[in-house]
Amino acid sequence: MLLQIEDLHARIETKEILRGVNLRIQLGEIHALMGPNGSGKSTLANVLMGHPSYTVTSGRILFDGKDILETDPEDRAALGMFLAFQYPVEVPGVTVGKFLKRSTEILRAEKGSFNVTRFIEEVRSLMDTMGMDRSFINRYLNEGFSGGEKKRMEILQMLLFRPKLAILDETDSGLDIDALRIVAQGVNRLRGDRFSSLIITHYQRILEYLKPDKVHIMMDGRIVLSGGAELVGELETRGYDWIREEVQV
Repeated sequence: MLLQIEDLHARIETKEILRGVNLRIQLGEIHALMGPNGSGKSTLANVLMGHPSYTVTSGRILFDGKDILETDPEDRAALGMFLAFQYPVEVPGVTVGKFLKRSTEILRAEKGSFNVTRFIEEVRSLMDTMGMDRSFINRYLNEGFSGGEKKRMEILQMLLFRPKLAILDETDSGLDIDALRIVAQGVNRLRGDRFSSLIITHYQRILEYLKPDKVHIMMDGRIVLSGGAELVGELETRGYDWIREEVQV
């Protein structure tokens, strides 16, 4: 089991947001997490990566069999976890090239034998794949980028870092159809028996490209319903009210 979440409770300051989340993701699986605004989806993403603003009050998070609750975010990344942010931040003064090079060096543990020429060729190839102008490598990270460009940059990082688990927090929000397709292609490029992903989304359209193995519905801080990809179509036609009635949330 790659990711195992057991009865996870978490709060920010005094407000409890996660109220008993249970989730299991096998290596090689793509899972989608959907639910109304305010249900706790982004909180779960941040808690999984160890965001310091959130406090876990009970439960466990096991990654590759290891309890990671006391593990720092950078160490979770080194274990193979990756989070694509819903709102990527700008980092003035740090170029895309320097950020990607140093991060990739650390995560691939190639400090003594990092081949810069090969790395530059890989970045350029992936930028072409993501439909990004190569000049972006000399720009400051996300500074002046459009919303779509920031999201493509997140996927570019994912492709370079090659995580075991990629958590995509509404990466599809605000994307036009061409950018959405390119982002989905980036995820599918890694798809295989060494890669898993948790796709947090409100929309069916990205899931038409990614075809998740399982779909989970989150409400009021817990996962209340799980099923196959057919659950997405049901949500499109019926909304969430029927789920509230069925599970008595």
